[in-house]
Amino acid sequence: MRAVGHLFVALAASEIGRRGLGVRRLIRSARLMATRSKHGKTVDWTTKDLLLGLEEFVPIYETRPIKNNMYGMGFDHSFGLWFITRWLKPDLMIESGAFKGHSTWVLRQAMPNSRIISLTPRHPMKYLKKGPAYVDENCTYFAGNEFLDFGSVEWGTVLKNHGVTDLSRVVVFFDDHQNELKRLKQALKAGFSNLIFEDNYDTGTGDHYSLRQICDQFYIQGGGHSCFEDGDEARVRSVRKKYWEKAVDTLELCGPGESWWGVRGYMRDDFNLTNKPISYTQHFQNSRYVESVLDVYWELPPVAGPSLTHQTRYDPARAPSPIVEDGRFGLFQSVGLSRLETSVFNGYTQMVYVKVSEKN
Repeated sequence: MRAVGHLFVALAASEIGRRGLGVRRLIRSARLMATRSKHGKTVDWTTKDLLLGLEEFVPIYETRPIKNNMYGMGFDHSFGLWFITRWLKPDLMIESGAFKGHSTWVLRQAMPNSRIISLTPRHPMKYLKKGPAYVDENCTYFAGNEFLDFGSVEWGTVLKNHGVTDLSRVVVFFDDHQNELKRLKQALKAGFSNLIFEDNYDTGTGDHYSLRQICDQFYIQGGGHSCFEDGDEARVRSVRKKYWEKAVDTLELCGPGESWWGVRGYMRDDFNLTNKPISYTQHFQNSRYVESVLDVYWELPPVAGPSLTHQTRYDPARAPSPIVEDGRFGLFQSVGLSRLETSVFNGYTQMVYVKVSEKN
């Protein structure tokens, strides 16, 4: 399991004071640390598999019906959803949150003949009146007046109606901006094991409590944070904030009583319409629970380094090493990424695939 790690000890205070401190050094200043899943398992695919997948997916992505998917998935997460789904080869795909239908289209490209169930408050058909959208002919929609929240669905009945008996052959994709601990428990209760969370927000960011936030703990090597305003962490955060739009400085990270967990000590939910304070003790207990049910945790790496994609939003030090690393323009070009508009690389938020099972 890849978890949140300090970006703070790797860049000494003396380095911060040097003039001419470049973006490349800032990118290299930290890497994420490893933490624990239940049995220490990882995914079967390799970087080579991801590179081959990129080469195949770029021309598919270029045919997407929604060219400007503002407020929806960009290229990185579109690739991740397509790659993971195609690798797992599910008989049924469930998505919670479809917006204009781009994710439905991605799932369809991954598995042309598998059924899709889409739970989304507004039917994608409604968006067709104003511009590009995607509606799938082989998809069961719970949308509009027939919308049901994922946690309210009688999954036994729905799956029986779709002829599904093996729940390990189902992939569930969450892009609904709900508390991911809540969704994890609901999925486990229904018997699902293969889950993908699109917005796996870093600590101090986002509109819902994420698995990444939950796994950010002092007992994990590299986990936890300091709210000391004159400390090394504060100085590094201040520098990185100048380079990356979504970087968070210590004043933004820490709430009253030095509460840094979640978002300033709050557990957000439902697009931040619900914002509940949470104690560190409860945050700690949530992490132990998540670890107890995790068989696999894998964060999608960015598809390429920022010197290649020219993205300026997410902090590269808070993400896994990219599939195509900085400086490898020939590879970036050969897999087709140089053909894409730079704007499609600005939507990365640590998409994560997890495989879960009940506690032993």
